[in-house]
Amino acid sequence: MSTQTSAPANITGAGERSSLLRLYLGRGVLAVVWALVFAKSHEDVDALAVTLLIIYPLIDAVSSLIDHRATPDGSERRVIAFNGVLSTLAAIALGVAGAGGVVPVLHVFGAWALVSGAAQVVVGVRRRGPELGKQWPTLISGALSFLVGITYNIQAAGDNPSLDVLAVYATGGGVWFILQALLLGWKSRQLRTRTA
Repeated sequence: MSTQTSAPANITGAGERSSLLRLYLGRGVLAVVWALVFAKSHEDVDALAVTLLIIYPLIDAVSSLIDHRATPDGSERRVIAFNGVLSTLAAIALGVAGAGGVVPVLHVFGAWALVSGAAQVVVGVRRRGPELGKQWPTLISGALSFLVGITYNIQAAGDNPSLDVLAVYATGGGVWFILQALLLGWKSRQLRTRTA
């Protein structure tokens, strides 16, 4: 993993920063809303719970598609594309795993969280330029996702696996995305003040 001290050229402008801010904010709010709905709907792994399980990685896949279209060619763009494909496959796998109950769902969700978290860290490192606020929330969120993915797979092999943890995961991820959006907004105001 190589660090990059400046952000890619086409996402350092005010319009592109604003676009990324809206993407992060929308992604974060959707994650929190999903967590609230899922927390009340997963007592049984029924059709509603499975539908919600499929929707969550699809939110990530659509976000990756939007991000991919706004990112220049290069390794960062390829990682974003990889994450979009991974999230789409995770949605399909969760739909299948839902028929098997809690344990396979935790295994699939955990594997997705682990790999997706690693991809998020790579993108965060490559966007660590000062114009994009150093990406600390994105880096922390990705690292936590990686660790949580390992934990979910361990929990799935335990005595009392539960899907309660997924609502906590989505809430945490949503909060980190919202923090990243706020950091981008603050950075945009700083840059506007400097150039005024």
